[in-house]
Amino acid sequence: MLGPMDAARAIADLVEISPQVRAVAIAEQDGALVGTNATAVNAERLVSAAQELLGLADETRPEPVAQLEAATSAGSVFVVRDGSRLIAATTSPEPTVGLVFYDLKSCVRSLDNAPPDVPA
Repeated sequence: MLGPMDAARAIADLVEISPQVRAVAIAEQDGALVGTNATAVNAERLVSAAQELLGLADETRPEPVAQLEAATSAGSVFVVRDGSRLIAATTSPEPTVGLVFYDLKSCVRSLDNAPPDVPA
């Protein structure tokens, strides 16, 4: 992804280049939703679960966890913490882990340099 973009476009690009990715939610550190391709209820659940997973993982490490994957036979949940944001995504079963992490990081970082909204 090149240059700054809005969350909807970043998520659409992510899903296009990473067909293993299903539901995506991007949130600020406080849980405020930045963008999603899921329903509002499912996005809230995904963000809440991601925050809980990160919190539990942080308890086991001396440094905050930057990324994690929770895998089941039905698919995985990926969480990446990048700066003040996190991105969480569900995938199909047996995803290409390194590629999904790379794509999620690229997606959330594409928002970092987005120009501020300018009133009309």
